[in-house]
Amino acid sequence: MRRAVCPGSFDPIHNGHLEVIARAAGLFDEVIVAVSTNYAKKYRFPLEERIDMARETLASLRGIVVEPVGEGLLAEYCRQRGVSAIVKGLRSSSDFDYELPMATMNRQLSGVETVFLPTEGHYLHLSSTLIKEVFTLGGSVSDYVPRSVLKRLLAGESSSDQPGRG
Repeated sequence: MRRAVCPGSFDPIHNGHLEVIARAAGLFDEVIVAVSTNYAKKYRFPLEERIDMARETLASLRGIVVEPVGEGLLAEYCRQRGVSAIVKGLRSSSDFDYELPMATMNRQLSGVETVFLPTEGHYLHLSSTLIKEVFTLGGSVSDYVPRSVLKRLLAGESSSDQPGRG
């Protein structure tokens, strides 16, 4: 079985993520959407809620598993899970510049390869940070996020300081 991992904090998961994950699902037998926590970041949604949103959103795709990464290195997580590739979406050359050193290190640490998928043009501008900012300032993000995310944003079910409008 060819297994890949799509890691990220997914705070929140958005349509650009979904597009890359769906394409990865067509390339691998199983894709693990590994939801991570960077303790240096402040999150709008707690880990369990980010996992729930990803599971709800990806339920219709075959071969997708959503789980937390946990502590430690992604390379070690990949080794433990029998993952042969890390899939990363690229929006721009700056994403590549950021991701390349990590891809090289992951390969050297565990032998796992990184597959870069260029994001579709209409998602090039999307980031979770931008979506949270637009929402917080009262802009509509309904075209950019799945229903489960929009529902939580509008209901204020998150741990955010300042709920916005969708």
